Amino acid sequence: MFFEGSRYQRVAEAAFVDGEGRTVQLKRTREPVPTELALIYQVREGDRLDALAHRFFHDPRKWWLIADANPDVLTLEELLVPGRQLRIPKDRGA
Repeated sequence: MFFEGSRYQRVAEAAFVDGEGRTVQLKRTREPVPTELALIYQVREGDRLDALAHRFFHDPRKWWLIADANPDVLTLEELLVPGRQLRIPKDRGA
């Protein structure tokens, strides 16, 4: 269901019964993993997380590494405010 290297590959599954009695399978909440800092990047107008992930990790699907490295930011939009100092972690697997 998830691509190779997805951050959800190793997340445990759970099941619950919905209001109509159907059993629904889902993934449990994924806890961010502590990351090792590689550098600080200042966001510029027009930056996108997928483009930054491609630039730093050579894989646009690894945008979540940047999100995990900046846990003080509540939304993805807040990560991309021009002038914000983003923590860019060292690349790691899922």
